Amino acid sequence: MKTALSARAVAIAVAATLGLTACSATGSASTSSGETKVLRYQGSANAVSLPELAEALGYLGGIKLKWVGNTISGPQDIQSAATDQTDFGGAFSGAVVKLIEAGAPVTAVINYYGSDAKSFYVFYVKAGSAIHTARDLIGKKIAVNTLGAHAEAVIDTYLQKNGLTPSEVKQVQLVVLAPNNTEEAIRKGQVDVGALNAVLQDHALAAGGLRSLFSDYQLFGAFDGGQYVMRDDFIKKNPDASRTFVTGVAKAIEWERTTPRSQVIAEFSKIIQGRGRNESTSNLQYWKSVAIPAKGGVITDQDFAQWGPWLRQSGMVSGTLTPSKYYTNSLNALASGG
Repeated sequence: MKTALSARAVAIAVAATLGLTACSATGSASTSSGETKVLRYQGSANAVSLPELAEALGYLGGIKLKWVGNTISGPQDIQSAATDQTDFGGAFSGAVVKLIEAGAPVTAVINYYGSDAKSFYVFYVKAGSAIHTARDLIGKKIAVNTLGAHAEAVIDTYLQKNGLTPSEVKQVQLVVLAPNNTEEAIRKGQVDVGALNAVLQDHALAAGGLRSLFSDYQLFGAFDGGQYVMRDDFIKKNPDASRTFVTGVAKAIEWERTTPRSQVIAEFSKIIQGRGRNESTSNLQYWKSVAIPAKGGVITDQDFAQWGPWLRQSGMVSGTLTPSKYYTNSLNALASGG
């Protein structure tokens, strides 16, 4: 059965951690003006994030990034930012809403992932699987990277749009599994369906033996799916550093969008090889697009409003959403044509 943290549980966890870390040192270097020059973050194995690309391209100016480990979960990543373990984190829009509604002192500052005609989230089964429709998923296991986020929202929307009742939707079991292990789990029959995107998806297709069941692009078309958040106190204390960071990420988005694919892959390879984390660059050959429809990652109300029905139906939030309170574009120079 599916489970998800309640908004109250998230609020308690965030408040408790904030209390424990309020008096701790951030470990960030600062200038004479008091603004930090080092931003802590979590990365992803065998992949290059937009902030990492921005730093490599010189778009962060004097700002340096400090890697503190990897994450495979958006909700965990933004909770780390909320509790001052990192200075920014990214997650699915719905997870951002849930965290802010729970009382976390963070604000979304830029879109950092999404889906387009080239790059999107696909749910795969074995080529010979008897699963062909939404109803065939009743009683089956679907591998997702985390609960209460992008994959769960897409799955629930797919099931509901295809006529499954709330009780039937609950019979579809979501299994949390690291993305790097999902393809193997599908092939071994440990799960019936697995969610894959980006290079992991294309790697799986190249190996053969899998079939697409549905995708988020089929359901929603092109859309911006998630945002980086920063703590409100961090932004207040470091306005220039925050603007430099967000605008640098926006420039990195447009660099990926306008740069020849071979050059993007070469830059990614250079970054991964240079950071010394014993990673592979083999999957980079499958990179296709930046998959962020909005120019410069600019956020709109719709990025949050589209998930309102799902958030309410799943019990993650109650009442009417007010998207404008979740984000700001004021730190993004590209939002005003800069």
